Amino acid sequence: MDQRDTSCRAFRVGVSNNADGLSSCLSTSYAGIIAFMAVATEGSFAAAGDRLGVGRSSVCRSVQKLEMQLGTRLFQRTTRSTRLTLEGERFFQNCNQGVAQIVEAMSDLRDLRQGPPRGLLRISSTIGFGRKVVAPLLSRFSEKYPEIALELLLDDKTADFAGQQIDVAFREGFIQDSSVIARQLVPMQLILCASRSYARRHGLPQTLDELENHDCINRRLSNGRIAEWEFKVDGHSRKFLPTAHLTFNDPELVLNAVLDGDGIAQIPAYLLKAHKAGDEIIAALRQHEPDDQGHYISYLCRQHLPSRIRVFVDFMTDSIRSLELNDLTAFNESETEVRIERLAA
Repeated sequence: MDQRDTSCRAFRVGVSNNADGLSSCLSTSYAGIIAFMAVATEGSFAAAGDRLGVGRSSVCRSVQKLEMQLGTRLFQRTTRSTRLTLEGERFFQNCNQGVAQIVEAMSDLRDLRQGPPRGLLRISSTIGFGRKVVAPLLSRFSEKYPEIALELLLDDKTADFAGQQIDVAFREGFIQDSSVIARQLVPMQLILCASRSYARRHGLPQTLDELENHDCINRRLSNGRIAEWEFKVDGHSRKFLPTAHLTFNDPELVLNAVLDGDGIAQIPAYLLKAHKAGDEIIAALRQHEPDDQGHYISYLCRQHLPSRIRVFVDFMTDSIRSLELNDLTAFNESETEVRIERLAA
């Protein structure tokens, strides 16, 4: 037998031994690791049992067997809370990615084959859209699907589906991530606007150059940058960063400042709908409004989408489209009225 044959034989023996070790390890600790990850993720043994579709006592036994096998305590348990020990935190980080995928796969299959949609649904949304549009619809969804628990996280940063365990995210603008399915709900219109009281005192800009003569209100993005104003001139996109005397990091605070007559700002159309109906807001430079981008509902690509995600996406798509968030036809009439009022004054 030459050296190459000896090496090959040694490799096969090594692989066989490793496979036997892996098989033995998995057979004794697989259920414990799954239970451990569920408890660490859900925060309690009872919630972990609900997530896995087993009883609390079964989860406790699996975790206890795993702790005995590892020779260490993974959780600090009291009557009020369950927390990871330092060893438990380290073990969780090492196991997180692989086991989370296994738990998700099991949950997906169970949702597909067992009765009505159920389980926890974690939702991410931009702050303004989440408060104004998404949150008001959640109670109606819960009435229709009472076995789905909802958790809404508001953050203008891009959703980290894996790291934050996000199921569905609402986002604005263009989405280029190929790993994400994005369905456009409605176009996203950006409207340059002021209050009627501001327009009476200062007028409205008739050209982009006149913006420098107005009190502008800016919004600071979650990445620290100031949001540029976008316009379309002669078929081309043009961005403008005004000098502002007021800046906020919340779109509703920008809107409130506009309503108070403090200045002029570029605001998403969905925030303006109620105030347009009350004739409080006047739009300007509508001839230079930028191309619509979009409000999107997005989720990770999956061959078999869990039913809780599927029904939520369908419900939100139909509900948000029925709101007619971009119905702003009355704005031009309001601008004309203000011009007449200023001339009369």
